[in-house]
Amino acid sequence: MFLTSLLIAAGLLVAETPDTLQAVTVVADKGVVVSRTDTVSFKHYTTATEALLRVPGLGISDYGGLAGLKGVSLRGLGTAHTDIYLDGVRVSNFQSGQNDLGMLPLEVLGNAVVDYAQNSVSFRTAKPVFGDSPFAGQIGLQAGSFGTWMPSVRFDVKASERVAISAYASGILTQGDFPYGNGADRRTGNDLKQIRAGYDVFGTLTGGEWQIKSYLNASDRGTPGSLSWPSDDRQQDKNYVMQGSLRKTFSDLYTLNISAKGAWDDIYYKSAWGDSEYDFTDLQLNSSHTFRLTDWWGVSLAADIERGTLKSPGLYDAARTAATAALATAIRLGRFQADLALQYNGTFDKGKAALNSFSPSVDLRFTLFEGFDLVTFGRRAFRAPTFNELYYPGYGNPDLKPEDAWLFDIGIDWHPALGDNWTLGLKVDGYYNTLKDKIISAPSADDPWIWLPYNVGKVDAKGIDASLSLRYDNGTFAGGLSARYARQSALDKTPDSYTFNQQIPYIAKNTVVLAADAAIAGWRLDAVWNWRAGRFDASGEMPDWNTLDLSLRKDFQLGKVGVLGLNISVRDLLDCRYELVRDYPMPGRSILGGFTFKF
Repeated sequence: MFLTSLLIAAGLLVAETPDTLQAVTVVADKGVVVSRTDTVSFKHYTTATEALLRVPGLGISDYGGLAGLKGVSLRGLGTAHTDIYLDGVRVSNFQSGQNDLGMLPLEVLGNAVVDYAQNSVSFRTAKPVFGDSPFAGQIGLQAGSFGTWMPSVRFDVKASERVAISAYASGILTQGDFPYGNGADRRTGNDLKQIRAGYDVFGTLTGGEWQIKSYLNASDRGTPGSLSWPSDDRQQDKNYVMQGSLRKTFSDLYTLNISAKGAWDDIYYKSAWGDSEYDFTDLQLNSSHTFRLTDWWGVSLAADIERGTLKSPGLYDAARTAATAALATAIRLGRFQADLALQYNGTFDKGKAALNSFSPSVDLRFTLFEGFDLVTFGRRAFRAPTFNELYYPGYGNPDLKPEDAWLFDIGIDWHPALGDNWTLGLKVDGYYNTLKDKIISAPSADDPWIWLPYNVGKVDAKGIDASLSLRYDNGTFAGGLSARYARQSALDKTPDSYTFNQQIPYIAKNTVVLAADAAIAGWRLDAVWNWRAGRFDASGEMPDWNTLDLSLRKDFQLGKVGVLGLNISVRDLLDCRYELVRDYPMPGRSILGGFTFKF
């Protein structure tokens, strides 16, 4: 299966739009300068995990099917250690620390920026594009395997030269049943009914811009449990968010960034073990102040405050206030660039002692010659335990310590000029992350069937990320190819641990991603082959897996009326049966097709 997949994938490689890695100065909501990024476009995907699986350094946790929880982590640090942002505002979950990517409105997202230095993934909404008319938008429908239907609509209005409004709604209806293993058994109870809707108001002003965003999710889904412990449980969730942001440059000296957010989450579990409900509220106020002191020197100050409360009758009454303050500076001297920061994190839980930490960071870039850069960064990362890890009845461990990590990276970035039509990119990064008091779940000493969270002591994660991309675009035809490889060793280094020197669960030692696209005359063909090997969990080594995905799209210009796009995609063409989390099988071969009409 492996060799067959490799040969077919190699034969299909034509081109992939390369990710970007560039030296930019971006001030995040914490005020920390970030400049080590990959950008992943969502333009041709139906789910966020499909796009993010192209990045070898990312770990994706997926509990199977559209209804399954989907999370993301960077370089062995875990999902709770990876910050998720939507249009510059943090998507928080003090309860579990895992933000379900299935809640994000992919229909309106343009791309995601993966930041290795800040250990974050930032999702960005695509701004509307208008032609001669002040109105634009699109309607679409995708349908396919496992009884899946995915309608969507977006409507854009150019209210004035400075203000644009976008509103959208989408739905997912899927039976979710699919065969697994040798095909004799079928995964049931994985149905999903989900509605996502929201609006964005984009505005510009002299020297700046602002955005107001509001969105909601509501779903009713099955939660079939693992193959070892199947269940008929169900989950109903509602999520509402309203946020706003403003960036304003008042002079050549001073720029203000400010954002605020209010969110409410309600999750209701219907279980044979007893029903439960969780209400989580999240309030944020974030600000940063950037001062450009000279042409080559800038300084920023930031302060954030966040208040989260979680209530569940008979289970929870937890509250947390998190405070962040940061001082950062950026230096640009010819070929040399330096970004340095010192960040304070304070976590204040009701009824517990405060957790305080200071996190320095440094990010350096030196251009040896045009198109060839040496890059390096180092920083401290600190994570407080989640509410579930601390307080969940029968599971929580109130004595947990916070995770404390140091991240280091050094690499090269080569992007030579090859002419007007060709682009070439080569990136190689070596990294080392050391994590103290990593929190994992493991069987308890009193009852092996009861899992509890523990601090395992120390984890060392080291590895290499390498990518090569070549692209040709003459305006009529666009094509190329890319190859990415990641080698990652994330080992438990706790003395006397029963997992000493073993790979941390679900972290792949080897990852290869070969991807391609070709576009001409309105046609576009994509091919992606993904292989991951050397994964372990508490039960031992897990099987390697690989998938080959193909998609074909054709756009038809319907005069002045609009553009009709027809598409079909095949996931896991060779029907590899695999699991990202043990006993939570992933669907095998599936087909999804449909249309979008842009007007």
